[in-house]
Amino acid sequence: MKKPELMHERIKRVKVLFKELGLKILDSEHDDLTYTAGFEGEEGLQGGVFIDRKSKFLEVSFTFFFSHSMVDFVQQRLEDMLKVCYEYGCYLNLDKTKSEICFSVFSKLYFSGLNYYSLKQSLKDFAACVRALTEVLEIKKDMENEDL
Repeated sequence: MKKPELMHERIKRVKVLFKELGLKILDSEHDDLTYTAGFEGEEGLQGGVFIDRKSKFLEVSFTFFFSHSMVDFVQQRLEDMLKVCYEYGCYLNLDKTKSEICFSVFSKLYFSGLNYYSLKQSLKDFAACVRALTEVLEIKKDMENEDL
C-alpha cells in the first residue's frame, strides 16, 4: 500500500472507531504526513488525536496549561503527577514556553493492534489518568486546606 493510502486508511479507521465509541471528532486537519483532531465524549472526556505517517502509533493526548506564576505550584505536584501517569500507563511531556507551562499526558496505541476494544480500554485508562491529574492539580482544594 502506498504511503498516502496508508495514511488515509489509518485516518478512516480512527474516525470509525471513535464514532463507534460515541466520541465526536472536532476540528480535524490533515495532509499526507500528519492528522490532528480534537475529540469529546458525552461524559466530558476531551482530548486530541495525532497520527504521523512515519509512526506506528495512534496518539491520544490532553494538555494542562499554567501561567509562569504557577511554577512553584507545578513543581510541588510534579512527583504526584509523574506517579499518576505511571499508574495509568500514560506518557507525559512537560514544556515551558515564553508564555506558559504545558503539561501533556498521552497514550499511544499500535495501529497493528488497534480495534474497538483496545481503543475503548486505552481511552478508559487515559480518562482515569486525566481525572486523577485534575485532582492532583485542583487549586481550590489546596486553598481550602490552607484555611484550616
